[in-house]
Amino acid sequence: MKDDTLYLIHIFECIARIEIYVDGIDFERFQKDSLIQDAVLRNLQIMAESTQRLSDSFKEKHQDIEWANISGLRNILVHDYLGIDLEIVWNIIASRLPHVKRTIGDYVPEIPQ
Repeated sequence: MKDDTLYLIHIFECIARIEIYVDGIDFERFQKDSLIQDAVLRNLQIMAESTQRLSDSFKEKHQDIEWANISGLRNILVHDYLGIDLEIVWNIIASRLPHVKRTIGDYVPEIPQ
């Protein structure tokens, strides 16, 4: 776990930034604002890269998080950026990231809630 802590904090911080970027906006605004999109997509990419560096034992303990899907998202963001579907990104932000953030926040006491 000690080696995972830095990556978990980094993941948590990326999610927190995304939450700030989308706070108070709806999908329509997100879809129209390239600055917000760029900030969100970059943090998703960084977050996904950090998840790939987590130990297998941590991932096995938290199989309720879709690690392979997060890794796949990173590959799309980096290699297939023209194929990014903003509606899917918005749904990830709304429905998946809160669970990842809670799980990590519960596991790493150094993270302020």
